[in-house]
Amino acid sequence: MTDYLDDASDDASDGASDDALTEQPSAQVYSSTEETSDTIAVEVSVQDAYFDAETALIAESTWEQCFLQWLQHLQSDLPPWSGYELSLRLTNDQEIQTLNAQYRQKDQPTDVLAFAALEVDYPQSKEMQAAMPLYLGDIVISVETAAAQALERGHSLAYELSWLAAHGLLHLVGWDHPDEESLRQMLDQQDALLQAVNVTPGWQGTVPAEVT
Repeated sequence: MTDYLDDASDDASDGASDDALTEQPSAQVYSSTEETSDTIAVEVSVQDAYFDAETALIAESTWEQCFLQWLQHLQSDLPPWSGYELSLRLTNDQEIQTLNAQYRQKDQPTDVLAFAALEVDYPQSKEMQAAMPLYLGDIVISVETAAAQALERGHSLAYELSWLAAHGLLHLVGWDHPDEESLRQMLDQQDALLQAVNVTPGWQGTVPAEVT
């Protein structure tokens, strides 16, 4: 069992998303709306507080493409809506340790935190569905911890970052792993998400050549 999976628990998400991500000024912020073939719009805001524009390991367009395909894959886990919105923040150990201490009472760095915004009884009127995208929440990843884990596990940093992003997204749409069986199912789903965008352990962050 890997300890870092437990750090992605959406127990960290109770009312945390807005304040956690807007208090940090020094991030490059990208926002884009993509549509699937079923006209489902996906808006992704990438807040990169670690890389600059010239050194970004994974381009914003690649993140957009990945989340677009992942949410299409996860439609059965989502409330029926005309569009969805989420944010991804790439940061360092210091910042994620502050968030981990503030929202999970664990004063240590971690790899990924998921701040889920969905409510169990979210209103689903047709007017609301058409008027605005459904906000799923925020994913925060420490690039420094991800780099250490990638080195330990013998795969690329880009693969580790995408793996953690997929894990965070599953938490945003309601997945959790309180026991061995649910963890196994969640890991299998993460593998399926990465396969859907052709991300392999040696992936270096270029846009996948073909998306299934």
